Amino acid sequence: MNQKSPEKKRKVCMKSYMTEVERDRIAALAEQCGLSASEFMRRVVLGQEVNSKVDKEAFLNLLKVNADLGRLGGLFKLALTDSVNKVVSYREVRRILHQIEDRQEELRRLISIAERVILKRDSGGVG
Repeated sequence: MNQKSPEKKRKVCMKSYMTEVERDRIAALAEQCGLSASEFMRRVVLGQEVNSKVDKEAFLNLLKVNADLGRLGGLFKLALTDSVNKVVSYREVRRILHQIEDRQEELRRLISIAERVILKRDSGGVG
């Protein structure tokens, strides 16, 4: 079972006074990290690592959106058959493709920034 050894079992309680707004903020931050409020506060006060699972989920969502944009561009190019070219001008097609490529580049930059922040946090940096 997952029982703590007697020397690691937490027996001491320390009180802290705060406003309801502060308490709610601490609870929300702890939830974002997947920790209890007690564990969250203990880690923050002791300078230990606190990682937000929300940041990691956002990062994964950025990756998914980037992949979706890539697939969208591929489907758009595939759809450009002779019959479609008669309906949509070449200039409009190029404009749409450039917009897709611009969004992909924007996402790549955001992914790179998010990755550096998450890796810094996971390697013991400030978090």
